Amino acid sequence: MDFTIKKYRKLIDALNKFGYRFMSYAEYLAVKPGDRGKIVVMRHDVDLKPQNSLITAKVEHEAGAKATYYFRAVPESWDETVIREIAGMGHEVGYHYESLTTCNGDVKAAYKDFCQHLEELRKLVPVQTICMHGSPRSPYDSKDIWKKYDYKPLGIIGEPYLDTDFSRMLYLTDTGRCWDGFKVSVRDKVEGYQEQWEAQGWAFHSTDEIITALLTGRLPARIMITTHPQRWTDSVGPWCKELLLQNAKNIVKRVLIMIRKS
Repeated sequence: MDFTIKKYRKLIDALNKFGYRFMSYAEYLAVKPGDRGKIVVMRHDVDLKPQNSLITAKVEHEAGAKATYYFRAVPESWDETVIREIAGMGHEVGYHYESLTTCNGDVKAAYKDFCQHLEELRKLVPVQTICMHGSPRSPYDSKDIWKKYDYKPLGIIGEPYLDTDFSRMLYLTDTGRCWDGFKVSVRDKVEGYQEQWEAQGWAFHSTDEIITALLTGRLPARIMITTHPQRWTDSVGPWCKELLLQNAKNIVKRVLIMIRKS
């Protein structure tokens, strides 16, 4: 079974064993250009089930690994107790914004909404970085807010999709409940690099394939790994439910991608 906590622990242990330094995204942004060490940024999008994120955060903490958790400003993600507890372990907490979607494409209203929720999150924990929530069914891409406004004056130092040099970092995401979900992803992907990564043998379907690549020394020195903790569980019932729901979502995503390309 893939996408279990047992499997996640094996992934973290393998990264540790082969000398990768775990950094929050904020820490990674401060890395000097000449640093040639192995680095992994574990990024978690807390879309649903924040208690699952608390479990993965504990796994990382026990392994001495730091990660970054992005919380949405919706009830199914925003759990203040969980947010504080994850930050208390030394992990970074950031804002998983979707303001352009919730404000129906109104950029001015979206920026106001963004600032409001950012301030609410900062009442709980420090926030230095943000990350767009894909909202695949929405016609709006919330990153478009930054075509008009600038988040840097708000004390935000980075947004993974906008401030990461992916020519120097491999991006892996479990979107679609697989590691090659870029094929059905509407927004959680890095344009312009995927074909290069596939050509170098850095496209994987399962977590075991990633672990095998680590064991054989085939992965690059810098990796960003994005997970959605709601789909990682050792409980059979929720595991099966997530599998069935995600398979249905992937079909919808394929249709949306075809429509938007036509």
